[in-house]
Amino acid sequence: MIYLDSAATSLQKPRAVGEAMLRALRTMASPGRGGHTPAHLAAGAAYSCREALAELFKVTEPENIVFTMNATHALNIALASLVSPGDRVVVSGWEHNAVTRTLRMLGAEIDAVRTPLFDTQAALEGFARRLPGASCCVCTQVSNVFGFILPVEGIARLCRERGLPFVLDASQGAGALEIDAAGLGAAFIAMPGHKGLLGPQGTGVLICGGGATVPIMAGGTGSASREQTMPYCLPDRLEAGTHNIPGIAGLLAGARYIQKRGVESIGRHERRLARALGEQLRSVPGLEVFLAADERAQAGVLSVRHSEIGCEELGAALSALGVCVRAGLHCAPYAHESAGTLETGTVRLSVSPFNTPQEIRRIPALMERAITIARA
Repeated sequence: MIYLDSAATSLQKPRAVGEAMLRALRTMASPGRGGHTPAHLAAGAAYSCREALAELFKVTEPENIVFTMNATHALNIALASLVSPGDRVVVSGWEHNAVTRTLRMLGAEIDAVRTPLFDTQAALEGFARRLPGASCCVCTQVSNVFGFILPVEGIARLCRERGLPFVLDASQGAGALEIDAAGLGAAFIAMPGHKGLLGPQGTGVLICGGGATVPIMAGGTGSASREQTMPYCLPDRLEAGTHNIPGIAGLLAGARYIQKRGVESIGRHERRLARALGEQLRSVPGLEVFLAADERAQAGVLSVRHSEIGCEELGAALSALGVCVRAGLHCAPYAHESAGTLETGTVRLSVSPFNTPQEIRRIPALMERAITIARA
């Protein structure tokens, strides 16, 4: 099997992730729910994970690291804290449904900055034109469909200059691209644990920039139990209920692996593989490859489509040959509308730190076989 669907979930993980989860299942209870050793071990794992993530993303206070179920959960908290019905919210034309559906649910007016694929300068200019008068700005760091790296540092700067809260969806960038939370000055940064951070499903992270936060769940926190409102302090204010301690322990192991190998090294490896893959697939007849002219504008995510074969059929044929990809709209119709692929979708191939050049070299021949199978 060649796994090329890490933009959805990182299947290949460091061995330490599974070991940490199993150890947590056997030895840890719930933080703040007892004075015994299993509760203390759980509290220590949770705080160590906050510390590791704070170091990784240059967050000054580990308490501003909030654990969530996934990036979607984190984005819902962030946007509920900032957006009221009727607010005009500026977003990129490459957003995931986790952003756009949440804004619709909150009654916001979505103002999408639609620019050509891989054109970072056009994106900056588009945001500069649309931000005046807006209530908030949300931008993905990397398109989950095309791997387009948005100029989020410049967009964040534009927001700071205008006093606008900025929310970063780092779902495809965390673990592979540098994120300086303090330098960005973002109100919130949301990310999943199960993608580039190499943790398990059911984990996510919300980095809070220090402004007001609105809980979207209420319940026990293990603190301030006499009060009938959620605690004001972070992270307790946003972490109602029992923590996913095995997941957090696995996420800690994933974060430590990234710290040891290095974000820059991982990102360089992934971009090199995706670049080689895109260049090799250009030789496949009938295949359109969405590859950036400037390699700095694309992360380890690549989309293709065939002129005659539907994406779902092609994806199924690849699966039959042992190549795991994702086909369709990838929960991101805004991105497909911006790129002109809304009616067809794409086949997405996304790499991880554990893919190899040898695997990549096999893909063009397997793609040609899949096309033959799909035509039959």
